[in-house]
Amino acid sequence: MDDPAEQGGSLREHELAAENARLKKICAALIERVESSGVAGGAPYAAFEHAVLLAEQVRERTEALHRTLEELSQVNARLRDEIAVRVATERRLREAKAEAEDANLSKTKFLAAVSHDLLQPLNAARLFTSALIEQEMPDSPRTLAGHIGRSLKDVEALLGTLVDISRLDAGVLKPDIAPFEVSELLDVLAQEYRQIAASRELELHYVASSVVVESDLALLARVIRNFLTNAIRYTEQGRVLLGCRRRPEGLEILVGDTGTGIADDQRDTIFQEFKRADAQSAFQDRGLGLGLAIVDRIAAMLEYPVRLTSRLGHGSAFSILVPYGKLSPAPGRLAMAEPVPAMAGPVGKRIWVIDNDPAICQGMAALLGGWGCRVITASSQAMLERTVVAGAEAAGADALIVDYHLDETEPDGLAVAANLRRRWPALPVIVITANHDATLRQRARELGYGCLLKPLKPLRLKMELMRLCEE
Repeated sequence: MDDPAEQGGSLREHELAAENARLKKICAALIERVESSGVAGGAPYAAFEHAVLLAEQVRERTEALHRTLEELSQVNARLRDEIAVRVATERRLREAKAEAEDANLSKTKFLAAVSHDLLQPLNAARLFTSALIEQEMPDSPRTLAGHIGRSLKDVEALLGTLVDISRLDAGVLKPDIAPFEVSELLDVLAQEYRQIAASRELELHYVASSVVVESDLALLARVIRNFLTNAIRYTEQGRVLLGCRRRPEGLEILVGDTGTGIADDQRDTIFQEFKRADAQSAFQDRGLGLGLAIVDRIAAMLEYPVRLTSRLGHGSAFSILVPYGKLSPAPGRLAMAEPVPAMAGPVGKRIWVIDNDPAICQGMAALLGGWGCRVITASSQAMLERTVVAGAEAAGADALIVDYHLDETEPDGLAVAANLRRRWPALPVIVITANHDATLRQRARELGYGCLLKPLKPLRLKMELMRLCEE
């Protein structure tokens, strides 16, 4: 019979073995659950490898981020350097622009001074030539005088063109906008260019108009002059037309011709500097090819449309559209007289002339004397007053012609005219100047003075005198 103690020990071992087996099953189940809750299909080693891989990727990305930050730092440094260079470049550009503006201003002042100095003797020569042509003389000397006059006119046109294009490019030519009757401009141009056209055996047909426009008379005159000059230059036979058309948006001033016409591929080119039409003409060598370039600049500055129509071999028509204006009954404004016949003149009128250039005074005396005027010339206000008081002109004159630029020690022409008007309040005044400043013309107009530019055109002076003397 077995020992009870031994039986008890075996039972205990059996229970412990059963408990151990049960615990192993529980442990296996727990391990299986832990592994199944980790990486899908992974084991603990796979999870470890995955963790190591993630750590490596984090390290690599961290290193890449550091490299990117370093590159950004370098780029920022280069950008700072470039910004510094650009700032320095902009500063140099501003300095260069300032120098260019100073150079333009100096050039403008130089051109103004040179043009005045050149226009003075040219103006005197034109006056002497005009006075000579109106004298009684044999045909041969008259022909020579006519050639001299035309040559001087060519010099005047070339010089005026160069000065105008320089002023336009420098941006210092400012418009003086005011209302005026278009006949004030076109009547003079028609008479002047009718003579030029006749010398080329051409007919100038002018359709007059009394419409009031608002523009810069001098600049608009330059545009129409260039139209007329080109029309005559490129017309061998036939006629030239100067006239106006009323449009809803303004007055269209037109110059047409029966000349050579302009090819389609040249219609834009001819408005460029030093470009001219291919057609040959006897007058072609007298221009610089700047006329229409000036027209283009003036029209752009005034914001006036320019139109060109042409048929090759049949002629061309240039026009500019000018806004309508309205004359105001402002004090000091002088009414326009009717067009003056070509041979009319201020016969018997008393004219005072003040100019510090003796040649100008002599030329004025010769020209006005040839028109039948009684002329007194002086180089200053004081000299004129002494002459007037000593003579028989103390009652005044029919007109005063005064140069704007007198001696540096003397007041300008506007001040001289104002001083003389205190003594002779009804004295009509014409200011002569080589200064194209719009402010000067505006001041003269506000004072009720006429204002003519040098070189003086005798026909324009005659019409202005006739207008003033009929007031």
